[in-house]
Amino acid sequence: MAAEGGAELGGGGGAGPALALALVEGSTGRAARVGDPGDLVALARQVQQPRGDSRNIPADDFIRANACNKLTVIAEQIRYLQEQARKVLDEANRDADLHHVACNLVKKPGNIYYMYRRESGQRYFSILSPKEWGTSPHEFLGAYKLQHDMSWTPFEDIERRDAEINILDKLLSRQAALPPCTEPNFQGLTK
Repeated sequence: MAAEGGAELGGGGGAGPALALALVEGSTGRAARVGDPGDLVALARQVQQPRGDSRNIPADDFIRANACNKLTVIAEQIRYLQEQARKVLDEANRDADLHHVACNLVKKPGNIYYMYRRESGQRYFSILSPKEWGTSPHEFLGAYKLQHDMSWTPFEDIERRDAEINILDKLLSRQAALPPCTEPNFQGLTK
């Protein structure tokens, strides 16, 4: 039976479920001309395909591929965030460990402290670098800068970290001058 604006196709003499397919009503003139006979064959294959069978339907394949691509991006983001969480935890453990190193002076943010180990195994901080000692009486373990957030930056990362902090300070000082934005703003990302 044909429904209004469509056709109802049988599933093979009543043996299977009926597939209702709405086809565009016929028209006259140029629009009624048939273009590529292959298009009709492809349409016939889709019409004959049982309901629920998504094989060989390009739209379903594209939708599935698109969803898989999006889920892949999300999985990559999750892995990245997990790695960042590990890094944060490692840095927090390092910072806590360094805050428990013996120190006979008041630690002030912004200063560099040099860590040594006595023969007894005790670690301690000094404000004297190995160069300033001349001949260091104890094993030098490393140098760290105490940041204003009370985190520690290893000596080899101080220059990079200071550059990052300067950029962030500039951004924060300009924040009051930024206009409110309700739409996504990618300004500055393309330069």
